[in-house]
Amino acid sequence: MKTSMKAALSGILLMGGTAAATAQTVVVAPEQETVIREYVRSEPLASISLPGIELNLGQTVPQEVELHTIQREQVPYSYTVVNDRTVIVDPQTRQVIRVID
Repeated sequence: MKTSMKAALSGILLMGGTAAATAQTVVVAPEQETVIREYVRSEPLASISLPGIELNLGQTVPQEVELHTIQREQVPYSYTVVNDRTVIVDPQTRQVIRVID
């Protein structure tokens, strides 16, 4: 009985840790945001049309969408333009961390 209780408790703790990791947000420093905005303006991309999809903060960019690296020191993010909206993306998770209109 004690063994099954320990196993159940361990499972609950693991699930809680997973939920906390999923809920984690990316914090972009104000200096980085300025650099990102300037870079995106200086390197415009053509917009990709994805009917029925509106990318918002926290959503995952589909695999078929090409991400472009922000070629600036200490900015580990990528970007793309979907449906005329520029989105900043964490390239490891493909999660939208900022939307620049």
